[in-house]
Amino acid sequence: MSPEDFTAIALTAKLAALSTVLLLLLGTPIAWWLASSRSRLRSVVGAIVTLPLVLPPAVLGFYLLVLMGPQGPVGQLTQALGLGLLPFTFAGLVVGSVIYSMPFVVQPLQQAFSAMGERPMEAAATLRASPWDAFVSVALPLAKPGFITAAVLGFAHTVGEFGVVLMIGGNIPGKTQLLSMAIYNHVEALEYAHAHWLAGGMLVFSFLVLLLLYSRGWNRQP
Repeated sequence: MSPEDFTAIALTAKLAALSTVLLLLLGTPIAWWLASSRSRLRSVVGAIVTLPLVLPPAVLGFYLLVLMGPQGPVGQLTQALGLGLLPFTFAGLVVGSVIYSMPFVVQPLQQAFSAMGERPMEAAATLRASPWDAFVSVALPLAKPGFITAAVLGFAHTVGEFGVVLMIGGNIPGKTQLLSMAIYNHVEALEYAHAHWLAGGMLVFSFLVLLLLYSRGWNRQP
């Protein structure tokens, strides 16, 4: 493998790790609200969160590019704040990855919270625990398998992204060129041996992730 390939692997791992942390921080309150709320907006929010599962990556990437571009509302906001534009930067990749992988984190967490039922929280309330204390000391430990599943799936899905990150980040070596795009470049250049090494590594990685989830039973809710 070339130095550019190793750089792409390191950049992909960095993106996946950072995106997973942000996904858990953002996805946990969303999943908790979806699991416990009786609001009429619950279906709407659930559909929005799940939309990346059915929307073609190129479509999602295109609209994110428009929103974060010079004329988009997000782009105008980031420029006004002195942050510049997000497209074709690592920060833009993080934003796109978080949005695209959100359902892979929210859904396992929502299922874990729903499977927990209301009794544990009611029992904590009878012991005069505050809602926050009950959430931290009761809900989070009971939902641990859901958190493990969400973290693993969020990380693995980010590693395998292509369409969304290509639209938002382009294919800039050392800056926004990820592992999936490095494979594409090798195939386009008819460098199949290099492509085999990288693609085979991703295949093994994906299989091991799924094997870990199923062998440990983390895909099953309590």
